[in-house]
Amino acid sequence: MKQLTIRDERPDDVAAIRHVNEEAFGQPQEARLVDSLRASGGVVLSLVASVGDRIVGHILFSPVTLESGSASHGGVGLGPMAVLPSVQRHGVGSLLVAEGINRLRESGHPFVVVLGHPEFYPRFGFVPASHYRVTCQMDVPDDAFMLLALDESRASALAGVARYREEFATVT
Repeated sequence: MKQLTIRDERPDDVAAIRHVNEEAFGQPQEARLVDSLRASGGVVLSLVASVGDRIVGHILFSPVTLESGSASHGGVGLGPMAVLPSVQRHGVGSLLVAEGINRLRESGHPFVVVLGHPEFYPRFGFVPASHYRVTCQMDVPDDAFMLLALDESRASALAGVARYREEFATVT
C-alpha cells in the first residue's frame, strides 16, 4: 500500500466517507448515522485515512454522557470506524484508532467508550467498561462494551450508564 495519511475530515470528503462506511458495513445505516451526527453537531472528532487522494478509512467520535444518580460526566464514544474491505487487515483501522485516541487525550477528554470487537480494541488500552462500573444504555455483551480512561486521575469517578446521542437509535 502506498503512503497512508491520517487527517481531519474536510467538507469535500462527505461522499467518500459515506462510501467507505457503506462498503465496510455492507449496509447504509452507519453511513446515515455519520451524516446525521455531522448534521446535528454531534461530532467531537472525525478523521479519514487516505492513500493519495483516495479515502480508504474513516473514524468518528461523538459525545457520550455517563450518568450516575444526580451526577453526569462527559466523555466520547468511538464509532463508527470503517475501512474499505480491499484494504482491511493492513493496519488502517489501528492507525485511525491510535491517532484519534492521541488527539482526544491531548484535548483533555476523560474517557472513550466503544461497542466493538473484544479482540481488537484492548490493544489500545480498552477494558470492559464494567471494570469502571460503567454499563451501556443498550443491552450489549459485557466484553464488547469497553472503556479507555484517558485521564486516570478522573477515572475513579467513572461509574454509571453511558448514554450515546439519540442518533444512535437509528442503527439496527
